[in-house]
Amino acid sequence: MQFGYCARVGAFFGALFLIDGVHLPFLPLWLEWRGLSAAEISIVVAVPFFLRVGVSPSVAFMSDRSGQYARSIVLLAVWSIAMAALLAQLSGFFAILLATVGLSLAMTTIMPLTEVIAVRGVRGHGCDYGRMRLWGSLTFVLASSVASVFIGWLGAGAVVWLVLGGCLITAMMALYLPEDHVVPLHGEDSASSMSVATIRGLVLSPVFLLFLIACGSTQAAHATYYAFSAIHWSRQGLSAEMIGALWALGVIAEIGLFAWSGAVLRQFSAAALMVVGAAASVVRWTIVAFDPGVGVLVLLQLLHALTFGATHLAAILFISEAVDTKLSGTAQALYATIAMGVAMGGATLLSGVVYEWIAGNTFLLMAGIAGAGLVAALGVLRNWDGGLLVDLRDGVETRF
Repeated sequence: MQFGYCARVGAFFGALFLIDGVHLPFLPLWLEWRGLSAAEISIVVAVPFFLRVGVSPSVAFMSDRSGQYARSIVLLAVWSIAMAALLAQLSGFFAILLATVGLSLAMTTIMPLTEVIAVRGVRGHGCDYGRMRLWGSLTFVLASSVASVFIGWLGAGAVVWLVLGGCLITAMMALYLPEDHVVPLHGEDSASSMSVATIRGLVLSPVFLLFLIACGSTQAAHATYYAFSAIHWSRQGLSAEMIGALWALGVIAEIGLFAWSGAVLRQFSAAALMVVGAAASVVRWTIVAFDPGVGVLVLLQLLHALTFGATHLAAILFISEAVDTKLSGTAQALYATIAMGVAMGGATLLSGVVYEWIAGNTFLLMAGIAGAGLVAALGVLRNWDGGLLVDLRDGVETRF
């Protein structure tokens, strides 16, 4: 039973990232193929980052109240199929924008709900979170590699059909997610304890706010890397093959950390991992800004294990220890919305404006954003004792 739970969650992570491995790097190519301008493409890519602020936490809160996380994921996966199939038939900016937003919101809402099921596997079934999550990173690399081949053969029009295929596989694997099984930290809590006031108590907790700033800033500091590293390194004379190898090296480093995450989490607290991730981010982007040689870039790419991987592990561990299980879906959605939504969207738009003026020095701006994350992470380390921030046994009680 233990192996079955862990394996099914790992398999679903793998299926879900089949979509991301095509959608993230190649959707702009399809949008351009459909005739959208650069400005229209930036809007289509950026709008879902901001709209998820209202959608993802709301769906997660309803799932927290019902406890039916797997059922919510299945419904969202079916919706993603409908949106991808619709997108394949559309042309024109506004029609494509609506369908793309619908698809993106489904995908980004599925992720935090999956994290809840994964964390429950860690608590109740002895699963290793990192070893479940690494299958997502592996299939991301596989999907992007295979997609590049198909796009080379068939052209950019193939992108949306590859995304649709990933949605179909994800929906099928969602049917095999483990049954929802609540494993509370402190006994059973009544559903009546879940309210808007409960969420307010969590969000207004100073430590939770520091956590969102710490992880959100550190993740957002990747914005220039995600949006402009390939362009910038190409202008520095690096070949496409070398750029691809550098990106792959970063993902491999991330996979390595996830593979050994069990040992890492036994040695470091969530707050300590936040500090490590933010500090590594300051170092990484500061050096990248000075256009070092390929040898130095190789070493810096290994830091992706810390700047992304350690920060993500810190967030998952923090939520599992600081947030009551009845609020875990909402907390996961808030983290995903802030760290990979608003913060990343804002930093991406900022990078797009600033890069035209200062080119590689934009990475120094990212180092500054990571520095803000480091200050917040140190605040979490200093002010959090490792306990719950809001204890639902006694009603809404903000402890920090």
